[in-house]
Amino acid sequence: MAGKLIIFSAPSGSGKSTIINYLLTQNLHLTFSISATSRPPRGTEQHGVEYYFLTPEEFRRRIANNEFLEYEEVYQDRFYGTLKAPIEQKLQEGYNVVFDVDVVGGCNIKKFYGNRALSIFIQPPSVEELRRRLEGRATDAPDVIESRVAKAEFELGFADKFDVVIVNDDLETAKAEALATLRNFLQQ
Repeated sequence: MAGKLIIFSAPSGSGKSTIINYLLTQNLHLTFSISATSRPPRGTEQHGVEYYFLTPEEFRRRIANNEFLEYEEVYQDRFYGTLKAPIEQKLQEGYNVVFDVDVVGGCNIKKFYGNRALSIFIQPPSVEELRRRLEGRATDAPDVIESRVAKAEFELGFADKFDVVIVNDDLETAKAEALATLRNFLQQ
């Protein structure tokens, strides 16, 4: 039986990655979608493991050939996107494919797959709490935090376009809600 798709989007600092990593350990036959990028590999990153590494020219050619579910040119010649072929292969193998994408990419994947996809938006309890979490990480300069908060305010406007919104004001509760939501979707 072909697999299904689970799309996660959220502002940075909402707990999305933590929730996804938890779900990947729950024996739901999940596999993580590997994105493509035109940036060079960093450190020990390998093609087909962390990303599919493509040149900007190869990325543009694949865009022209309609090989992406979604993509974005973040900076000039710096592309990120989701290739259709690897996703289709995993679905045919019976895997349920998990996506961690921005809100626009999430909406595009949902539109492409319709009811085969479940879109989940992880929402922070408030913008103030999100700012506190980002500051608590101590990984970003104040100007980076401000730009992430501004982007989060934009992304929060997309929440109603998702099938399910999970407010992460308590991580264990949010993980349990996400797990119950996925189990219900996968049993349909």
